[in-house]
Amino acid sequence: MKKNADFDDIRPYYDDEVLPAIERLLKDAEFKRVVGRVFPEKSWESVTTLLTSFKNKHDFQARLIREAVNKVVEKTSASVGCAGFENIEKGVPYTYISNHRDIILDASLLCSLLIMNGYDTTEIAIGDNLLLHPWIEDLVRLNKSFIVKRGISIRQMMEVSAHLSGYIHFAVKEKKESVWISQREGRAKDSNDRTQESLLKMLAMGGDGDFLANIKALNIVPVALSYEYDPCDYLKAKEFQQKRDNPEFKKIKEDDLISMQTGLFGYKGNIHFQFGRPINPALEKCTGLQSKNEWITQIASVIDREIFRNYAFYPGNYIAYDRLWGNGFFSRKYTKEEVELFERYLHGQLEKIDLEQKDIPFLTEKILEMYANPVKNHLES
Repeated sequence: MKKNADFDDIRPYYDDEVLPAIERLLKDAEFKRVVGRVFPEKSWESVTTLLTSFKNKHDFQARLIREAVNKVVEKTSASVGCAGFENIEKGVPYTYISNHRDIILDASLLCSLLIMNGYDTTEIAIGDNLLLHPWIEDLVRLNKSFIVKRGISIRQMMEVSAHLSGYIHFAVKEKKESVWISQREGRAKDSNDRTQESLLKMLAMGGDGDFLANIKALNIVPVALSYEYDPCDYLKAKEFQQKRDNPEFKKIKEDDLISMQTGLFGYKGNIHFQFGRPINPALEKCTGLQSKNEWITQIASVIDREIFRNYAFYPGNYIAYDRLWGNGFFSRKYTKEEVELFERYLHGQLEKIDLEQKDIPFLTEKILEMYANPVKNHLES
């Protein structure tokens, strides 16, 4: 594997760093507690034996992370589907850009699905705001994650972005590793998934050519993620009201930990991943664009359209759309029983919101938007 010491502060671990990282994990009480929750049937001795047998990151991903992800989705989902493999080739490195729903599960489940279908896994972009404890950093860097530095000053932003972009280009072009990164910083809390132009500007900083050449060198493939239910929907709605009522409101670290645990262990219903078409052929057809800003807008639009057209929809999506904007437009897509089921789900999520001054109409609207916006975007695309 090619190495470059310039990226030691953000890169995944090398294979010769796997065992020392595992030894640190085995000494951490919080990691032991999490393992016990995911694998209640395994003794700590058997877990220790398994972990210390790993010689590289692939073993760690294929034998531990994949099993852990499968355990979680067996308990928290009704089904997991994946399509669009005809759009990607084995052995070819891609930059997968996707919408973002679950802090932990999105990329880990994608990697598990890739392994199951004979593909190599991806390296994973993860914000350093989620590295709440040292054991989490060890875990994610063993899981082929590279670190995206958040909360930096404006003065540092250009340098940090160039460094991150340089690593992504190094991973794809030199290491021949695919990369996963979400289309925006954090999750779109209202599910109105739009590719941030700042992401594209960052991605183009690391190459040797002009803006368009640097983007095309990353071989971008949009990926659409669809969850029937978002276990964190009530937490997101709560945050919307908190920010509405107090513009100075900011989450604390513990909020991210609660979101990670809720998203991981909460019920998600049906889950679907869809690989879209690589965007380079579409970019070849774009003509008449002169400025970098015109190209940024066009590329974001190509990525977004590919994600929008590849969503999977469930009754709740259509019901939410009709509740907000549709006036029964999708009434043939759901039954009376499915409406009653979704209404019970919505009521149950609202009940979980622990605010002293709960604005039920506002909170209801916000949760409905989370399920309706993908349908709206699909129609408009």
